[in-house]
Amino acid sequence: MAKKKTSAKKNSKKSMDKATEEDFVEIEEIEPEEETEKLDEALETPELEDEGPVETKPKKKGAEIKLFNRWTFEGLEVEDPSLELYINLTPVIIPHSGGKHEHKRFWKTTHVSFVERFINKMLAPGLVRRKIKGRGSAWNAGKKQKVLGIIQNAFTLIEQKTGENPLQVLINAIVNAAPREETTKISLGGISYQTAVDIAPQRRVDLAIRLLVQGAVGQTYNSLKTIDECIASEIIYAGRDDQNSRAIKRKDEMERIAISAR
Repeated sequence: MAKKKTSAKKNSKKSMDKATEEDFVEIEEIEPEEETEKLDEALETPELEDEGPVETKPKKKGAEIKLFNRWTFEGLEVEDPSLELYINLTPVIIPHSGGKHEHKRFWKTTHVSFVERFINKMLAPGLVRRKIKGRGSAWNAGKKQKVLGIIQNAFTLIEQKTGENPLQVLINAIVNAAPREETTKISLGGISYQTAVDIAPQRRVDLAIRLLVQGAVGQTYNSLKTIDECIASEIIYAGRDDQNSRAIKRKDEMERIAISAR
């Protein structure tokens, strides 16, 4: 059996050798110039006829983020260049960060919207010292949902009265109500006196928001106006740099005292 297998293998080798000698043809040598011409002919593609403009589907744009789904953040400007980095203009729908910036220094400038900072200042107890019939500055403390509704109504009134974006009016009010100078107490040798100092941009924004809230809430006492109307009128007057605004009056008073203490 082994001899038969070996003889079969030898026969198959002989048949392959014959096939190679008979079937394969000698390959003609091709010059390099002919090779390039043939490659060019193979790579040439027929020109496509102009079939007109190709229809393309429009790209879907993301939904614009608006405050309370009503007021846009596009086109907002801060006129004072020194306060541009300290007024956060990031778009938000509901100004509520859940206190993520708490106990982290200077996070409120980069992570908290200026609208939320205004709302949080209204929640601070002890902001307005005056109290009538038990209604003090802590009347709205802890009631952020209520204050959100108040701010939404106030912005609606601002839009109706001015015809402008209430966010831009609030930015103008903060810029106009931000004092540039204040006084500080210095004691030397048992003698204390007041001297004028410049205010840092971070503190300027903080003071402006505080003065606006104090002026708006202070108008609600012994008045028939609601807090929505008081906030709207205070922001409108401050945005116009009008002396009817309590925040503007207080700012001018602080700067006047600082000038006299130079």
